[in-house]
Order: sequence, then C-alpha cells, then structure tokens
Amino acid sequence: MKNTQSIKFRNFAITECKGSSRLYEFLSLKIAEDDAILELATHARKGQPSSNLLFGAVHYLLLKGKDHHLKEFYPSIVTNPRKVEESFLPFKEFCVQFSDEIIRLLQEKLVQTNEVRRCSYLFPTFQFIYDIVKKPLALIEIGTSAGVQLLWDHYSYSYGTNKVYGNKDSALHISAKIKGAKTPHLQDFIPPVAARIGIDLHPIDVRDDDNALWLKALIWPEHHERRELFEKAAECVRVNELRLIEGNGVELLRDLSGEIPKEYAICVFHTHVANQMPSDVRTKLLDQVQRIGAEREIFHLYNNIQDRDLHLDYYLNGKEYKHVVGETEGHGRWFSWRL
Repeated sequence: MKNTQSIKFRNFAITECKGSSRLYEFLSLKIAEDDAILELATHARKGQPSSNLLFGAVHYLLLKGKDHHLKEFYPSIVTNPRKVEESFLPFKEFCVQFSDEIIRLLQEKLVQTNEVRRCSYLFPTFQFIYDIVKKPLALIEIGTSAGVQLLWDHYSYSYGTNKVYGNKDSALHISAKIKGAKTPHLQDFIPPVAARIGIDLHPIDVRDDDNALWLKALIWPEHHERRELFEKAAECVRVNELRLIEGNGVELLRDLSGEIPKEYAICVFHTHVANQMPSDVRTKLLDQVQRIGAEREIFHLYNNIQDRDLHLDYYLNGKEYKHVVGETEGHGRWFSWRL
C-alpha cells in the first residue's frame, strides 16, 4: 500500500504540480519517500486521489486558523512565504501534531474541485452544440459539487484578445489561451439554457461557510486567481436557481433524461470526474448515453474516460457521432480545438 501511495505522490508531483505549484511539487516528492505520511494518506476514501485530499486537509486546517509555523510557507495565507525547500519538516510536524483531525477529514471529505475556469472551453463547446441542434440546452452535470460550471452562461470570456464573449455584465471574467492553429467559431450569442441539473454523491451548498472553506482549501496555495474566480462563482451560485441532486449520476441519468421535454437538447457533461470512476462505471455511463441516444438526441461532453482529452459524443436521429474537442489544461488555463 505504501509503495502504491509513493508512486501516486511521485506521479502527482511530476504530472500535476510541476510548473503549477512549487510547494506541492516539492512536498509530494518528499512525501513519496516518507513512510509516516504515506501511511497517513492511506486513510483517504477508496477511489479518492489521496494526494489532493491530504494537501486539501492540511490547507483546510491552516485556513481554519491552526497556529503552526507551516502557514509561513503558504502564499494563500502569508504575503511573503518562506522558501519551499525548507517546508517539508514543518509539514511533517503539522501532520503528526494534527493527525487525528487530518484522518477525520481524509475519511469524511471528497476532492470536489470546482474549477470554474474550465468553463473557458465549455462555453465554445455549448455554442457548437447549439449550432447543431438549435434547441434550448438541458444541462445535466455529473459530479457537480457546488454547481459553478452549470452557470457557464452567466460568465464572460476572453481568449487572448480584447474581445469579450458571454455575459459581458458578469462580475466573473474568465480568460484562457487557445493553443494551436485551429480556433472555435466564437459568437456573441449565448445559447439558451432550459434546465440546470447537477448530480453528486455529496453536493456542496456554498451558502454554508465551512463548505465554501473546504472548496477553497482544495485550491492550490499559489493559485490566487483561482481563489478569486471561485469566490465570484460561489456568489453567482448563491443567487441563482440550480437543481442539485444527491446521488449516483450514472444510475440517475436515464430517469432524469426522461423528465426533460423533447423540445430541449440534453447535454450531459463532466470534467475531471471520470478519473474517480471505476472502469465498469465508465463503461456503464457510455452505455447509458448510447441507450438514451437511441430514443432522442443527447450530447455527452467529457474527459478522463478513454484518455485525458475532451470528447464530445452525440446522437441525432439515432445516429452516433464522436469527436475529440481537444486537449485541456487541468485548471482551464488553456485548451486546443479540433472540432
């Protein structure tokens, strides 16, 4: 088990943190060689990414006000953080001192990162879908957490120029880079949304301050802009109507689809959620979409099933279409476009 955890933390450092979080990259490589912290990480729920969960738990306790000098290394807490290279011993001391509370969080909490910046590629993709079907969109998000991505049409966007798309009066502006020669056909028009349904095993109500704090703790310490975007997105959720359902999205998908009138186009989507699904559940999800597609039009936007790319599968008049939208950066800072 420890060897498995060691590989996970090493991979996390190399594939996720490098170039994005010097603190977590450094700590992950150190943790990969430390039996005590690897043992602590084994308390994470089955199927949960233990690295994200452990860092989230520690960050959460620091944000809650635990008095420990580890906070001096966190840019989210102090203005001038200490050198990353000196952080491991304080991190380990903190984990030992507050091990009981960390274990409780590892057992109770989930990694439910609400990365609103991923809407940067949802926006042009939903425009693409609307251009095909010309019907109001009925959104069903699997693994919705707090539901900030269900409100993608409430935000404004820019893609490397001064041109602004989406809701130009929004307090939340998302900027992203489009990599490669091909770009989406961006329009001023915002597709109409008829329904917003979010399903999660544990949906989060951001009107609860402690829930909001946990989601902020999952944002990496150096990522100031992500925190600002999340706070604005959370405020948007607080003042808009969403239907958040507690349950298994794969199991509920067929019944929920049956509730949606056929004058609306069903759009099932999820970002960076399928990596937490067992392979048989992923297969079942694709099968469910296909079955629904035999009866009515349905669009399925997703990643982390076949690979890390963003895919769009859809069914029109019983015919199946499959496309790769492009590559996406995990936090939505850039994407490529192949449609």
